Amino acid sequence: MNYKSLNIKGVITPIDKPVIMGILNVTPDSFFSGSRKETEKEIEERIQTILSEGGAIIDIGGYSSRPDALLVDEEEEMRRLSVALTILNRHYPDAIISVDTFRSGIARRSVEEYGVSIINDISGGQLDENMFDIIAQLQVPYVLMHMRGTPQTMQQQTKYDDLIGEMLIYFAEKVRQLHLAGVNDVILDPGFGFSKTLDQNYRLMHHLNDFSLLELPLLVGISRKSMIYKFLETTPEESLNGTTVLNTIALMNGADILRVHDVRAAHEAVRLVSKYTNAL
Repeated sequence: MNYKSLNIKGVITPIDKPVIMGILNVTPDSFFSGSRKETEKEIEERIQTILSEGGAIIDIGGYSSRPDALLVDEEEEMRRLSVALTILNRHYPDAIISVDTFRSGIARRSVEEYGVSIINDISGGQLDENMFDIIAQLQVPYVLMHMRGTPQTMQQQTKYDDLIGEMLIYFAEKVRQLHLAGVNDVILDPGFGFSKTLDQNYRLMHHLNDFSLLELPLLVGISRKSMIYKFLETTPEESLNGTTVLNTIALMNGADILRVHDVRAAHEAVRLVSKYTNAL
């Protein structure tokens, strides 16, 4: 029996098979140069690509979360997002949109002014104490990610006595806080690459199925990350094959949502894993 579902704009949507979340970065400094879209033409082309290649959710980010990312104020973040959100509202009104932000003010404006369906917060509410209450008021699904510190300090906070155990406790406590605040729909994101060493990322991947204990949709975002290209001694631009390998492993270990740059490749991985698991 499927127990995972999300309330998307009043419609209960079962997560009975893995879905693809396509990344749309409206930033000049995201770590993967191929994902940076700033002009209206580039943004619309990217939206069309995500939807045509099998993306079910479009995740828009206006503030890069890479370790050495530039600080961006709230006004500039909203300005960047509004360009893409206006295009989506005008031409793709039925698209399921997620906004990647740790600021409650951005979350509120994105939902109230542009009809955004999901808020994706890398900080788990730690960078804005109002986030949980705002999400409860907005009544939208919330992506709860595991991270220590900030994008600028996270890689100095990688010491764990028990990585998986501490993460499970973190999620259990945060989910309880969210439920007490009135948030009904929570998606878990283990935060690959955030306050974790390369080896810790692979340990996390090996134990991904442990998070099924929490009985919530699980999002995995490893697309072209350093855990791939640093290990293989390549670059983000050369990391599509490695991304597909790890996405396949993630799917076989319980991932419900894949957050990716390369939608077609991820969609094919979903189809092939489904065929494999359902083979007689």
